[in-house]
Amino acid sequence: MELKNQICEISKKYDSFYLYDEKIIKNSISNLRKVFPEIEFLYSVKCNSNVNVLKSIFSEGFGADAASLAEVLMARKLDLDKNKIYYSAPGKTLKDIEVAINESNLIADSIEEIRRINMVSKSLNKVTEIGVRLNPDFSGKASKFGVDEDIFYDFLHNNSCQNIKIVGIHVHLKSQELNVETLANYYKNMFLLVEKVQNTLSYKLKYVNMGSGMGIQYSKSDVPLDLDRLKNLVKDNLSEFKKHNPDITIFIETGRYVTAKSGFYIMKVLDKKVSYGTTYLILKNTLNGFIKPSVIKLVSKYEKENPVSWEPLFTSKDAFEILTFKEETNKKEKVTLVGNLCTATDVIAEDIVLPSMDCGDIIVINNAGSYAAVLSPMQFSSQEKPVEVFLSVDDSIKIN
Repeated sequence: MELKNQICEISKKYDSFYLYDEKIIKNSISNLRKVFPEIEFLYSVKCNSNVNVLKSIFSEGFGADAASLAEVLMARKLDLDKNKIYYSAPGKTLKDIEVAINESNLIADSIEEIRRINMVSKSLNKVTEIGVRLNPDFSGKASKFGVDEDIFYDFLHNNSCQNIKIVGIHVHLKSQELNVETLANYYKNMFLLVEKVQNTLSYKLKYVNMGSGMGIQYSKSDVPLDLDRLKNLVKDNLSEFKKHNPDITIFIETGRYVTAKSGFYIMKVLDKKVSYGTTYLILKNTLNGFIKPSVIKLVSKYEKENPVSWEPLFTSKDAFEILTFKEETNKKEKVTLVGNLCTATDVIAEDIVLPSMDCGDIIVINNAGSYAAVLSPMQFSSQEKPVEVFLSVDDSIKIN
């Protein structure tokens, strides 16, 4: 059954829902594997933590980039090997460390955190292998994430932590990057950084997590990421690095690249009214179901030109398409799309032209597979939450 028919069938039962198409997820993963067969991939769980999405991605051999203890335990509950879980987040508590130290690879985000891990490791009478997130010199700016490169080297020269061993480094500087030259230069800098760290440590690292930054085409004006060109730009540096470091595992993190295009958000028209010449379509669960389109409208009211992207909450003014399954030959009308919340900010589009809609018809928004349900304030106003539907490759449906 084609996707359109699946959505129409499911909408008979639910007034608002996400649909994640596993075929699109698998295709995105296949594209990455073909381009970088020598690189391992981590999935950023915070991007979309739907259990069926996670099962699908982990079944393809991806590890987990966990941004919280809960995400570590989520991955473990799905039987992901602890050695494939990398827990990287600022501000880990002592409790986080005490639990995660036996359930994942810890990536320290500060010098103080390294010391806390050392303290916990000492209490367990063990030496724990850890990674460290760095804010490298080539970033050129202050950051809440990681340890500045010069501070890290000073720590290594005066390291008194006997119960940890640093075996990996992690850097992540940018998200939603579509310029392959920028990414290729970033990867080149990462390879150079590994050599500097290894020279200071006087031994080889076990892994380097290069983050990623791989973007997807949100706006029609975006030029899609050219993976083949990226491969060609990187291959010589990658080959040289692997020749001198054959035992280092190289990780690239990916979140939205794998899942964003797989997701669709569907809302039913609950009511239709006219006020002073404006036709309103009142939809089920807009801001409280999928917040990003509402944020676009909010940002647009304050930034008339080209606002700066603030990932993952705001990407661009035209990051989503609003679709209907009405015949294009239908009578057209200018409408404003709003939600059923008691707040005036619950708006996703103003004065747009659509085929004439009736109560019970559905509106579909694309690019809803990443940073969508996980960001939306579904507890607001105690409304019924949208369900999440997973469409498997065999066309079976799973709901959770």
